[in-house]
Amino acid sequence: MFDAGKTNPGHRQVVKPLPRSGPAQGAAAAGGRRLPAMATPSEHPSIARFRAAHQRLGGTGRIVTLPDSVHTAALAAEALGCAVGAIANSLLFDAGGSPVLILTSGDHRVDTTATAARVGVPTLRRASADFVKEHTGQVIGGVSPLAHPAPVPTYLDTWLRRYDVIWAAAGHPAAVYSTTYAELLAMTGATEIEVEA
Repeated sequence: MFDAGKTNPGHRQVVKPLPRSGPAQGAAAAGGRRLPAMATPSEHPSIARFRAAHQRLGGTGRIVTLPDSVHTAALAAEALGCAVGAIANSLLFDAGGSPVLILTSGDHRVDTTATAARVGVPTLRRASADFVKEHTGQVIGGVSPLAHPAPVPTYLDTWLRRYDVIWAAAGHPAAVYSTTYAELLAMTGATEIEVEA
């Protein structure tokens, strides 16, 4: 989900750690209510596109901009005060020229051989930066589950069900948003899947 990337210094905010979100925590940290979807004047265009799609689909979580130094799931979890497993990594794969998006827990590595068989494709290869940009309109490290130029077949790691609050990329390497498993499943139209061998 996260990758070292350039951000607009004018829109960064340092996040205060939030209460830990895990299986025993309530979903209140995900927002529980619809928040205004207005972009700030200095907001990166990819975050603004995500914000508009999130609002259009009825998203209830909040969007947070993290410091530049947060470029891994572990660092994002530390900044957000949640478990690494509550970070939903958006991994775009190249399946013979067609995109496949896997939303996986920060605790997991995708077994591409087993997962390819489960989704019914011969192979899943790591997508190039150009392939990711073409199919998502976003850059590696900032790929959100939403706001792509065209629908992308999406699969959701069932391990994420363990967390009441999930954090996923919001269209930019430094932006994340809170959601729930049920909301993420509904908003993406994803197919539930196990991603490990």
